[in-house]
Amino acid sequence: MVTNRLTRTALVGAALTGLILALPKAPAHAATTTPAGWDGGALGLSSAQDLSQGEGVTVAVLDSGVVADHPALKGRVTTGPDYFKDGLDSQSPEWGGHGTAMASDVLKVAPKAKILSIRVISDEEEPDDGNVEARRGTSPIVEGIYYAVDHGADVISMSLGTGEVANYADEQDVAAIGYALSHGVAVLAAAGNSGDKLNEIAFPPGYAGAISVAAANRSGGRAEFSTVHTYNEVAAPGVGITSAKNTGGFEPVDGTSPATALASGVVALMLSHNPKVTPAQVRAILTGTAQHPQGGWNAMLGYGQINAAAAVKAAAAPPDDKTTPVKYEGKEHFASPVGTSKTTHPAMEQEVWFTGLGAAGVGLLMLIGAILLVRSGRGRAGGSARTMAPPPGHFGA
Repeated sequence: MVTNRLTRTALVGAALTGLILALPKAPAHAATTTPAGWDGGALGLSSAQDLSQGEGVTVAVLDSGVVADHPALKGRVTTGPDYFKDGLDSQSPEWGGHGTAMASDVLKVAPKAKILSIRVISDEEEPDDGNVEARRGTSPIVEGIYYAVDHGADVISMSLGTGEVANYADEQDVAAIGYALSHGVAVLAAAGNSGDKLNEIAFPPGYAGAISVAAANRSGGRAEFSTVHTYNEVAAPGVGITSAKNTGGFEPVDGTSPATALASGVVALMLSHNPKVTPAQVRAILTGTAQHPQGGWNAMLGYGQINAAAAVKAAAAPPDDKTTPVKYEGKEHFASPVGTSKTTHPAMEQEVWFTGLGAAGVGLLMLIGAILLVRSGRGRAGGSARTMAPPPGHFGA
């Protein structure tokens, strides 16, 4: 198994390669099909593709570019602008490595979807750890998001994110993601590959509205490199995934990057099955049909590994979308009334977090016992227990 961890700086930092999904049905457009892997079975892909194969859906891959004539991608890719603008030629072996892999991941899930490639990062790798750095300063991602929305994208897949704690949220980035969501375009972003650090804030997955995707291993647990976030929402296979190489052929890789691309492919299947599904409904369906971990949610896998077959079926009759636009309220808080900062969470060792959960569990059991005793006493005395209102700032699910 080859590990290729790609870390991005600025707004678009750590991204890892990794990939794949086995297609039980060979896409008619491809001269060569990406080799099958364990991820297809883990996602329930065969049953999902019986319902949809991504027809009529365009997935914008915001990445390092895509080699459109790779046999696994041929005829499915439209090349958009290069917003990174580093002068690198598309014929260079250093161009499009990560992006080509991600595009092939999407098409393994949704073989009849179309890819819109928009270059917003580079593939300049350092020899020891494969770092990929994005240009500092102005954000090519913002330009990429607007271009994708204005040129027919139905899904935006961003296998990228900062690898270090960020203490800011860029207003232009927030506006760009809001623009996508308000135009009915779902946005998915990689959780990052910083391992077991809790709440090591990453953007764009940390932005409100973006669906943060973690990586799962073969047993369905968290891949050891997948960053632990309190805003992680779903997971997808991310270990030993076979991806297309920009220089031809395929290779196995790891990362939340391929997990995000595979998840974006699932969204393409959903939208092909029902084009009217909104971004909010996409989120609700993915989280509601996922293979929930014990307890229903955790910061490692969110609501669990995606179940593609269940998600596509649920897209036929999605839940009501009651979301409404809210105004961005400055750099610290994204919107009222929640007022929760996504930019100041301290890093926390997972071991400490688990210890805290254990203590909280014991405390909760003691609290429940006390409440039952009080209610029991009131019942015997002829009194009635009142329903307690939630404290200010608490909002039920």
